[in-house]
Amino acid sequence: MDPALNPFKPGSGLRPPALEGRTRQREEFDLLVARSKNRIYDRGMVLSGLRGVGKTTLLNSLAEHAERQGWLAIGIEARPNEAGIAAVRAKLGNELASGLRRYSRRRRMQKVADELIALARGFTLGVGLGPAKVELALDRPAASGDIDIDLEELVEAISDAMKKDGTAFGLFIDEMQDLDSDLLGALLAVQHRASQREWPFFVIGAGLPSLPAVLAENRSYAERQFTYSTIGPLSPADAADALDVPVRNHGGSFTPEALEILVDASGGYPYFLQEFGKAVWNVAPRAPFDDEDAHIAVDEGRRALDDGFFPSRWNRSSERERRYLRAIADTGEDQPRSGRVAAAMGSTTTAVSDVRDSTIRKGLVWSPEHGRVAFTVPGMADFIRRQPTD
Repeated sequence: MDPALNPFKPGSGLRPPALEGRTRQREEFDLLVARSKNRIYDRGMVLSGLRGVGKTTLLNSLAEHAERQGWLAIGIEARPNEAGIAAVRAKLGNELASGLRRYSRRRRMQKVADELIALARGFTLGVGLGPAKVELALDRPAASGDIDIDLEELVEAISDAMKKDGTAFGLFIDEMQDLDSDLLGALLAVQHRASQREWPFFVIGAGLPSLPAVLAENRSYAERQFTYSTIGPLSPADAADALDVPVRNHGGSFTPEALEILVDASGGYPYFLQEFGKAVWNVAPRAPFDDEDAHIAVDEGRRALDDGFFPSRWNRSSERERRYLRAIADTGEDQPRSGRVAAAMGSTTTAVSDVRDSTIRKGLVWSPEHGRVAFTVPGMADFIRRQPTD
């Protein structure tokens, strides 16, 4: 088949040709938007799941829908470490300014938008949302130096304008578990205040399976503050549609056997489906794609995953972290007990707690329940077992 016409696009956040299996989450968000138009304000949303399940794509899809419905929709991606903290806050300020400009052009409210842009830029990098300081023609201070106060002031001002205009302000945060504790706490507090005061402000977050626990640890009321949704692998039927629909739309087809081979190999994970779909299109000489094409595509797709998707995690691990990750893989369990992992390293749970914590901070591992660990990346254990030992 012609590679130039290949409909599949493996990549972080790239919208697949067919967004299958996420109807419930999209309908829940559609309802949130519809109710906001009637000035009935529900809770925000949190999407959590392993890497490669399409959280970023779904989050972007929701943000695009919100903007089409007239919302001020701002998107940021959280990042860990000190450099990430500064970058995320600056990014938030810049995205607010550009988003308000877009909003003002659509809604013809330039004067109000200019004041809000000035307010957004009035925070300092150390505690607020951006490096610039400006004089405001407002009866509010530019920045108090307290991020909780400053963020609440900003959201209140924007929400007042949105409410009068019959719209809403949505902040869409990817990798939300990586937000620094101060900014995360301020956002949770202002979302809580928005609910109490009926401001049209919504935090829509996406992150790893640990995200709900991270939120609850920061603010105890966070567990009641959002509609939580676990994003998992697609059902076999949805996974088949994710492959079959794009191919049919481009004049191709699968034999039932070929489709079953690819769906089984993918485990229903959207990223893997895109890799296998791309591979089968490129290797098949003609349609319909048969079982021989599918077997070759699985080999090609796994090679692509081993060259890019998995090594990006493995290569940034220290030698000791790799020993810990290999010990998890060698248990053969999806969620082994921490004690068993430590024993596989010839150590104790206490002695390896630091490396456990470092792999969690890096987003390589998470704790599904007390005393257990699991990979955040589907298929990571198999990849590690394929790597040569030192």
